[in-house]
Amino acid sequence: MGSSPLTAILLPLALGVIMLGLGLGLTPADFRRVVVYPRAVIVGLICQMLLLPLVCFGIAKAFGLPPALAVGLMLLAASPGGATANLFSHLAKGDVALNVTLTAVNSVLSLVTLPLIVNLSLAAFMGEGRVIPLQFSKVLQVFVIVLGPVCLGMLVRNKKPELAARLDKPVRTVSAVFLLLVILSTVLKERANLAEFFQQVGVAALAFNIASLAVGYLVPRVARLPERQAIAIGMEIGIHNGTLAIAIASGPTLLNNSTMAIPPAIYSLIMFFTAAIFGALVSRRAERAVPAAI
Repeated sequence: MGSSPLTAILLPLALGVIMLGLGLGLTPADFRRVVVYPRAVIVGLICQMLLLPLVCFGIAKAFGLPPALAVGLMLLAASPGGATANLFSHLAKGDVALNVTLTAVNSVLSLVTLPLIVNLSLAAFMGEGRVIPLQFSKVLQVFVIVLGPVCLGMLVRNKKPELAARLDKPVRTVSAVFLLLVILSTVLKERANLAEFFQQVGVAALAFNIASLAVGYLVPRVARLPERQAIAIGMEIGIHNGTLAIAIASGPTLLNNSTMAIPPAIYSLIMFFTAAIFGALVSRRAERAVPAAI
């Protein structure tokens, strides 16, 4: 599908700003926490990298989604969490340090896992002849667009911590504005088919959102992780980086398919409400929970 000048400029810019904001909140210590929280990080990564794509695949099949919408939903499953997950985890009394660690590790691993899951999804839902390969050059573009601003943000945080602190709130505000603009541009581009798309994928997106929160919270509890860590993983797994998914789906140098961006756009609207309800339910348990060592 064709791309407008607005799409060609807005999507990479939006993604860059959001990833810059993420980098401003990260330090090398966040990655070193993998050693401090090994079991919690492993459980979170299993949920994100293995269980969630399988759950999403099952939901896409169960709802009989059209191929492009099914791939768009799978693109969500392959996308890591972000700053919004950290914010909701904080409000729900989750372990925010664990959130930051999972966000950092997932963001790096997604450079490999995201193209892999997308290609498998394209093959499964659109057939071998319909695969849109993410060639090395496109994988490199994702790497540069995603990791470049993160590294820049971390560099500013390390060299100029006062500047990073001053930039944090404005960048988060601009990120939220860009998210709304990206969703709006996607909706406007497909406005003629929006009602049909919402009918086709709206319930599936809601089901996937609820399933993501449930997997992210219940699997850690079964693994006997502390309540605050279960909340953190639940938010990390349940709140995906919809902007990243939209950018990859709609980006003229990536998948260039605005239909695939519809599930992430709808999901990005739904998740704020479900995450707020989930946070209200689990925060009371966190208040009663006694901190436990790993």
